[in-house]
Amino acid sequence: MMQTKALAPTLENVGEAIPQELGAKMIKDFQDNFPEENAWIFVGKNILQQILDQPDCAGIRYYHALNEKQEKTLVYVGVNYDGEVIAEYTSVSPEGIITKHQGIVADRGNRTDKPPTPPPPGAATTTVPEWTTLL
Repeated sequence: MMQTKALAPTLENVGEAIPQELGAKMIKDFQDNFPEENAWIFVGKNILQQILDQPDCAGIRYYHALNEKQEKTLVYVGVNYDGEVIAEYTSVSPEGIITKHQGIVADRGNRTDKPPTPPPPGAATTTVPEWTTLL
């Protein structure tokens, strides 16, 4: 007898793009229900890339947390293909030196109305989609 089982997506495939209208509705619904909550936290590309560049990293897990000032924030860590937090990893230098590293634990997202620094003069700009006015 042939058995079948449902295949779960691999960790690196979790998440998907959604229509802008659905994203705007989800954000608006949250803001309407929780007006005192931070609407968003900005996280820069560099720290996300550093986390993803850790060996065997399949994705990023976000934890709700409180910072030193007792403000709500997110702490984000790399997760390996077994679904475990990357607490440490080993690297080998071109000279063959083996080094242990602590896994990256990150925070310090920006909670203001704008990203921390404006783009440099002459940088490409984007048109702001109309749906973002709902935010």
